[in-house]
Amino acid sequence: MSLTDGTVPTDVALNTDLYELTMAQGFWEEGMASNRACFTVFFRENPFHGGYAVACGTGQIGEMVENFRFTEDSIAYLRTLQAPGGGPMFKEGFLDYLAGFEPDLDIWAVREGDLVFPREPLVRVEGPIIACQLIETALLNLVNFQTLIATKAARVVQAAEGHVVSDFGLRRAQGPDGGLTVARASYIGGCASTSNVLAGKVYGIPVFGTHAHSWVMAFPTQLEAFRAFAKSSPKNCVLLLDTYDVAQGVEDAIVVAKEMEAAGERLSAVRIDSGDLAKLSKMARRRFDEEGLGYVKISASNDLDEYTIQSLFAQGAPIDSFGVGTKLATADPQPSLGGVYKLSAYRAEDDEAWTPTMKVSEMAYKRTIPGVQRLVRYRDVEGVPVGDVILDDAHVMPEKAGHAVDVLDPVTEYDFSRAVPEDVLVSMVRNGRDTGEGGTIAEARDRCRTALRYLDPATRRFLNPQFYPVGLEPGLADLRQRLAREERERGGNPAA
Repeated sequence: MSLTDGTVPTDVALNTDLYELTMAQGFWEEGMASNRACFTVFFRENPFHGGYAVACGTGQIGEMVENFRFTEDSIAYLRTLQAPGGGPMFKEGFLDYLAGFEPDLDIWAVREGDLVFPREPLVRVEGPIIACQLIETALLNLVNFQTLIATKAARVVQAAEGHVVSDFGLRRAQGPDGGLTVARASYIGGCASTSNVLAGKVYGIPVFGTHAHSWVMAFPTQLEAFRAFAKSSPKNCVLLLDTYDVAQGVEDAIVVAKEMEAAGERLSAVRIDSGDLAKLSKMARRRFDEEGLGYVKISASNDLDEYTIQSLFAQGAPIDSFGVGTKLATADPQPSLGGVYKLSAYRAEDDEAWTPTMKVSEMAYKRTIPGVQRLVRYRDVEGVPVGDVILDDAHVMPEKAGHAVDVLDPVTEYDFSRAVPEDVLVSMVRNGRDTGEGGTIAEARDRCRTALRYLDPATRRFLNPQFYPVGLEPGLADLRQRLAREERERGGNPAA
């Protein structure tokens, strides 16, 4: 997705898989283009073997839909594509249709920064089936990676226990757009700043950076390099200690710190980027304190992740801030979220009742949830979420409000009737137009912080987190069982 003025995406319609266009042509040719459909985006397992995911990318859905148009240049390119069997891949009539296409869609989604759990609707899309199909890849591309990165960032920030975390991942990210995405999502997940200057311009994220090893190596001595940097950037002076030897780096930093004091300035911090970070940070802290420089902070980097940071604190490392790069930008060790986009209901006309649809697989965990899904979160009197319920308004049992059947285990039931319900999905797009509900990334960041504060610590922990209850409203659970049974009996689409 290219950027024009740094904020408006272009070429969105071609940011897609080819089969979306070939299916769209088929719907158009069959006279089905205006038939109504409902699709649901969800993932099957929490990333990083954790207990939750942080929704991200959903705040950009409205902008993406409003920019989803086939330009003359795009149509000209599609006209050049040839089918493997010979001849044009797309018919002229279909290309004329695309030239005037506008995605008349209604979309609901979990707000950015809010928590979402496996099998729940992260996004719900309603509209003409051709529009729903054409938007699929761009939508998944928008929310899958950002949700993954925001979740990783939230875990790293949790491990940092209130200490500052900065995103240093640009040079290891998946290209320029990947670097922007990482900066945006990691900020929502809780990072305080980014090294990515373009992300600062585009999204208003605080930027941070000082100097690299090459600065020190460019001078005859390390002390001269430190002095020169302090002179050049006295208000943003963080000295990198490990170009040669950390112990000597500390001593040189002490000299410069005292010279800065004499000039009415202060050394902000030092950074250690290699070696035994726990041992070296303790040594540095001791020396700075002995010299009356307790205000000098210690920052650490070097392939950090949530487990390394957690281990450093377990060893008593006196580290004040962290620069986290590669393992954040690449979502190590999980390369993708695995979010999918599935048809869950269908109807020929707006005034018809929805017909729920369901994908039934020989692999039970791949069976989808049918219907036009809502998501309700139940909270106790203190605001702590106790469980979520997926429901379909057309199949609700009123007398069972607050009751649910586990989304994977039909013999496990939940009773949330004493808790307070709230709808989780909000309207992001109405009639193809951005509703403005996406909000700012600062609001999303605050929402993430609040959501994690209220989440049970047992669900937030890294090792063997407590399972967060997600269930189906009993009417929807019954519907799912019935459709699965019908599918097995006749071997066809339950909605056919």
